[in-house]
Amino acid sequence: MSWTQKQFTLPPRSRGSYLITDHIVSSLPQIREYKVGMLNLFIQHTSCALSLNENWDEDVREDMSDALDRIAPVDKRGDLYRHSAEGEDDMPAHIKSALIGASVNIPITNGKLATGTWQGIWYLEFRASRHTRKVVATIQGEKA
Repeated sequence: MSWTQKQFTLPPRSRGSYLITDHIVSSLPQIREYKVGMLNLFIQHTSCALSLNENWDEDVREDMSDALDRIAPVDKRGDLYRHSAEGEDDMPAHIKSALIGASVNIPITNGKLATGTWQGIWYLEFRASRHTRKVVATIQGEKA
């Protein structure tokens, strides 16, 4: 059994849902060393999230962002949320992060991520201003 852990930074982004599978794979060449294992990705922030979802149609990512905005809208009038320390989109970002989650687990099979045909790794940014986000990747498994 072997373990690998690495931290890397995602490119700065503003509000939206972004497919980052290729960025993950290029940031973690160690994946190729594992015959079987698990990759855990954990984003170290409370106003964004990671998800495993549709990897082909960009409309799905836009629809997801729109749906989350309906669930936890920006507080333009200041009467929805008590917490607004960093602006009107602060508390909605925390709600969305809690709903989607800060981590994903993906199996590794023969040196590749074992995602389904239409699955990709998403980074969902919930703040309007651009942020740089850090991810901790942990791989556990049997090396080839």
